[in-house]
Amino acid sequence: MPLLTTLRIDSTHPALAGHFPGAPVLPGVVLLDETVRAVEQVQGGAAAQQWTVGTAKFLKPVQPGETLTIEYEPLPNGSMRFTVSSGGRTVASGVLRPSGTRTMAAGAAGETRTSDAHWVRARERGSATLFSIMVFLSLTFGRRTARVLLGGIAVYFFLFAPRERACARLYLRRALGREPAASDVFRQIFAFASTLLDRVYLAKDRYQLFDITVENEALLRSMVTRGSGAFLLGAHLGSFEIISAIGRRQPGLRVAMAMYADMATKMNTLTVDNPAAAPEIIALGQLDAMLRIRDCLEAGGFVGMLADRTIGEAPAQRVSFLGTPALFPSGPMRAAAALRCPVFFMAGLYRGGNRYHVVLREIADFSSAPRAGREAQVQEAIRRYVALLEECCRHDPYNWFNFYDFWQDAGPHAAGAAR
Repeated sequence: MPLLTTLRIDSTHPALAGHFPGAPVLPGVVLLDETVRAVEQVQGGAAAQQWTVGTAKFLKPVQPGETLTIEYEPLPNGSMRFTVSSGGRTVASGVLRPSGTRTMAAGAAGETRTSDAHWVRARERGSATLFSIMVFLSLTFGRRTARVLLGGIAVYFFLFAPRERACARLYLRRALGREPAASDVFRQIFAFASTLLDRVYLAKDRYQLFDITVENEALLRSMVTRGSGAFLLGAHLGSFEIISAIGRRQPGLRVAMAMYADMATKMNTLTVDNPAAAPEIIALGQLDAMLRIRDCLEAGGFVGMLADRTIGEAPAQRVSFLGTPALFPSGPMRAAAALRCPVFFMAGLYRGGNRYHVVLREIADFSSAPRAGREAQVQEAIRRYVALLEECCRHDPYNWFNFYDFWQDAGPHAAGAAR
């Protein structure tokens, strides 16, 4: 249960003098320092602890005379999650970590992280040169010829990527409800390779190559007509680029993709010769990311985000997924609640050949949700998201493209199966 305290920023605060003349605002680093001081005073002045910033997001400038409400929650590993608000609006949020500590390892006492840094540390296979050659051949000789070459590439990775192959078996065992055969694993790898190849054509606006059906397309059109923005939460399931393509082919529908900078760079390399086709990217992890997301939503646009991978000590919620508990990030849903907008589940499922099916389902609507009980609403929305993700994994099992142990702390049985 989060604890509460308040903090008032006096107009004579020394940090306001130079930030900025005529329009003073409190610098973010000072806000963090004042937050820590306020929390330490409530906890008996335990000021000996040194903190480092695990994550921090600044959503609104703090001006002289504001009274801030601080919600903070000590975590089992010694870190502290905090949210600072003013007048009911979130000013900043994040996680402070004791200096000299590291993220709790799986299996330790208390809350463990299941899917956090493993995908971040894992290097992608392949080379930039091979990728460039494949793009050239695909655009020169067409999709049919490229898919013949794709079969050879998929065989290579099936044979020489034992770790990814083992993790694929762990997932498929849950999704299929039986022991997966080698053909099941290869089918998943080939589906992944197919969506990567099709990314080339989608980036070049060659939509005529694909047979795309959209579930609840009338709902999508009504959302555009209404002119109110929304979050489109996807996953590493099928083709996320299909969502961007749907946005470009629907008149009046603006879709911005919120993702980390390295992924944004890879996407933009495909459209370097056609900037008009490049998707609108909001780089996560930068200080202005939430402001850009807010501006897009207020303009009636949609923000697409993948919401199935956790990072470090960012807020997460443990939910049963395919029969085993796993951690899912709560940040996207908390952002939607703070920005008071609707949230939809959206996934572009690959159905073989040139066929894709876009799933669109409503998860939650925070536009009129009262602040009281919002945390419970966020938790329920995350469970709804995971339930929809599980449904898609059950009826389209080969579309899951998280090739690492998503349930790392699932127990000895999973570890033995992986070996």
